[in-house]
Amino acid sequence: IFLQPSALTLASEVLIPDDFYRMSHQKIYNAMLVLGDRGEPVDLVTVTSELANTDLLEEVGGISYLTDIANSVPTAANIEYYAKIVEEKSILRRLIRTATTIAQDGYTREDEVEDLLSEAEKTIMEVAQRKNTSAFQNIKDVLVQTYDNIEQLHNRKGDITGIPTGFSELDRMTAGFQRNDLIIVAARPSVGKTAFALNIAQNVATKTDESVAIFSLEMGAEQLVMRMLCAEGNINAQNLRTGNLTEEDWGKLTMAMGSLSNSGIYIDDTPGIRVSEIRAKCRRLKQESGLGMILIDYLQLIQGSGRSKDNRQQEVSEISRELKSIARELQVPVIALSQLSRGVEQRQDKRPMMSDIRESGSIEQDADIVAFL
Repeated sequence: IFLQPSALTLASEVLIPDDFYRMSHQKIYNAMLVLGDRGEPVDLVTVTSELANTDLLEEVGGISYLTDIANSVPTAANIEYYAKIVEEKSILRRLIRTATTIAQDGYTREDEVEDLLSEAEKTIMEVAQRKNTSAFQNIKDVLVQTYDNIEQLHNRKGDITGIPTGFSELDRMTAGFQRNDLIIVAARPSVGKTAFALNIAQNVATKTDESVAIFSLEMGAEQLVMRMLCAEGNINAQNLRTGNLTEEDWGKLTMAMGSLSNSGIYIDDTPGIRVSEIRAKCRRLKQESGLGMILIDYLQLIQGSGRSKDNRQQEVSEISRELKSIARELQVPVIALSQLSRGVEQRQDKRPMMSDIRESGSIEQDADIVAFL
C-alpha cells in the first residue's frame, strides 16, 4: 500500500484491521483506512503523520519501523494475493479460538447438549461468513442503506414489499410477510389454521423462487403432503384418502404432484423438536438450498430448553423469543401456529383476544403480526 496507494481499495475489500495478528499492524492499517475514507493520499509521510496525531506512532514502532515495512515489499502488483494470505491466516486463528472455546464449553458448561451444539454451529458459521457480531454500526451507514431500500420500494411496481402470501386481502393489509417478522396465527382446534398456513406455504413455494421449511409437530409428513395435494389439485380429500379416484382426479393428482415436486418445500416432522434444533436445521437449509419462509405447526408443541420446566408459560415465552431471533438471524418470516385457550368459547363474544393465546406469556410481545381465525 505504501508503494501503490490505490492498492488500499483492493485490500479494504478483503481485510479489516482485526485480520492482522500484530496489534501494531492493526493500528497501521486502520490509519490507512482512515486516510482513505477522508480522501487523503496514503503514503509513508501521511500515515506517519496520522499515527503521530493520534499518539500511536511510538506504539507501532516509530518511523523506522514504518520505513522498514515500506522497503520490505519489492512490488505492489500482488496485493490481492497478499491480502488473501492475511485473510486466510486470520480465519484460521479465529477458527482455532472458536474450537478452543467450544471444547472448554463442552467440559465446563451444564447447558443442554442441543443448546451447546446450536451455539457451536453458530460460532463456526460466523467464522465462515466473517461476521463481526460485536461491532456497532454508525447511523450514517445505516441511513444510506435505509435510503437505498426506500428508493427501491418507491421504484418497484405494486404494494407488496414482503413475500406475497397469495391471499390478496391479507397482502393488502400486511404488504406481504416481511423478512425478520414473527407471525402468529392462532385459532381453536379444527378451525383450519393448518390448512390456511399450508396454503400460504404452497403459494410462496410454487409462485415465487423462495423455499419454505415446514416443521410439522402435529402430523406426519405424508399426512401433510396429502393435504397439500388436495389443495393444489382441487381434489376431494375423502376420495384421496380412500383411493376412490376418477380419471379426472388422477389427472389432477399428476399435475399437483408435478407442481409440488418442483417447489422448494422442505418438511421436518420430528415430534417434540427443540427450538435449537429448528435453528440449526434452518441455518443448514439456508446455506445449502436457500430459505424464504419458515412454518411451524404448532408453537406449543415445541419442546423447551428445560430451564423453565416448572413454568410452561415461561418456557413458551422463551420459545417465542427464540423464534423471533431465528427470523432476524436468517432474514425470513417465521409463521408459528398457536392454540387458543377454551376461554374464548365460554364468552358471549367469541372473537378472540391476545390473552386467549394458550400459554401466551410474551408471545404477543415477540410477534410482529398476530392473526386470529
